[in-house]
Amino acid sequence: MISSSDKKWGSMVQQKTLAMKWLFLGSLITNTGISLIWPLTTIYMHEYLGEPLTVAGIVLFANSMFMVIGNSFGGWLFDHWQPYGTVLAGIGLNLFATGMLIFFHGWPAYPLLLVVSGLGSGITTTAINSYATRIQNKRPSVVFNILYFTSNLGLVIGTLIVGFVLPYGIGVVFALATGLFALFLVVALLHYRIDKVAIATATMQTVSSERNPAKPRLVMLMVTLFVTWLMYEQWQSNISAFMLGEGLTIKDYSFLWTINALLIVLFQPILTAFDRWLLQHIRLRLIGGFVLFAGSFLLLLNGSGQYITFIVAMIVLTMGEVLALPAVSTYVTLFTPLAQQGRYQGLIQGFASAGRALGPLLGAMVIEGTGSYQLLFVGATGLILLAALGFAFSVRQSIPAVNDPLHPVTHQQS
Repeated sequence: MISSSDKKWGSMVQQKTLAMKWLFLGSLITNTGISLIWPLTTIYMHEYLGEPLTVAGIVLFANSMFMVIGNSFGGWLFDHWQPYGTVLAGIGLNLFATGMLIFFHGWPAYPLLLVVSGLGSGITTTAINSYATRIQNKRPSVVFNILYFTSNLGLVIGTLIVGFVLPYGIGVVFALATGLFALFLVVALLHYRIDKVAIATATMQTVSSERNPAKPRLVMLMVTLFVTWLMYEQWQSNISAFMLGEGLTIKDYSFLWTINALLIVLFQPILTAFDRWLLQHIRLRLIGGFVLFAGSFLLLLNGSGQYITFIVAMIVLTMGEVLALPAVSTYVTLFTPLAQQGRYQGLIQGFASAGRALGPLLGAMVIEGTGSYQLLFVGATGLILLAALGFAFSVRQSIPAVNDPLHPVTHQQS
């Protein structure tokens, strides 16, 4: 159990120049820019470029895989090169890709530039999360909770803007995305340079990953995160078709995500108010969140055509989301040396991106192969619970945290 007192958290990490407001602004801008692009892929390729849905699916998969590569590469660059150059490289790739898409959005330029954007997005998101581990004077749990909120807010704003801008032409959408990435580039140039002394001191930490007793639990947490995202993607893909088959409408489905966004906003101050308790019980927070994820699919087995069932399931899903997903980054930060934060934050983003990439495909294969959504929901429930059980088993014994924000001097057990 992590003990109390967080006054010295700022002193245990190295001196930095990045203020939280610039970190959160960067997250908001980049997620808004990303969400201007990816929701259009299937519609644009099928309706405007005349490509079959299978080709659109392959392009989306390639984009996600390049994002995974960007996550891993970005983490390595953050640790072994420099944080400042890493975030600028990621933004630069996005800026180049979206800028070119303004003028070249036919075939095959569109899919090629889309995967370049995916690579840049992977590097950028990992860099932002890695910067979050070096924010001073705030517990990492607080930082990651707010970071999760700003990233979701960016996704909501971006998808909302697309609906209004697309009628003016796809080039306008890409121009707007380019403008956002250009704005982030300016912000990063001015505010994201980390003190070189801080970097040098951080890399002097000698706790190696091979000797880290927390490594098995971190690996199991990554696997659980992958499975969770694998199944979460069913909500963003195949469940829409399930609802239509049950006599509900696209409007009904869209409203579920409105509920999701509103609940994330409402839960944010609650998470902040109880942050100390949640950090002290972070294992319980993670396991409880994963169980709620599984519970959302279990609820779907009971309410054919009943919209209230989908609403309740979405509420349960969102509660699991806000409990578990931000806490993953926090937990990894607790048990990872500063010199390896980029690598492990990159792994978090990579496992999540892989789950997002494979989720719709896996769900479609189960549905088409068996003709049963119920089997998909049973499988999702079972897999998430099995992964959560594996994580719970791996953390059954307390070990010292490498970075303990509630007791930075003695690093008592968590």
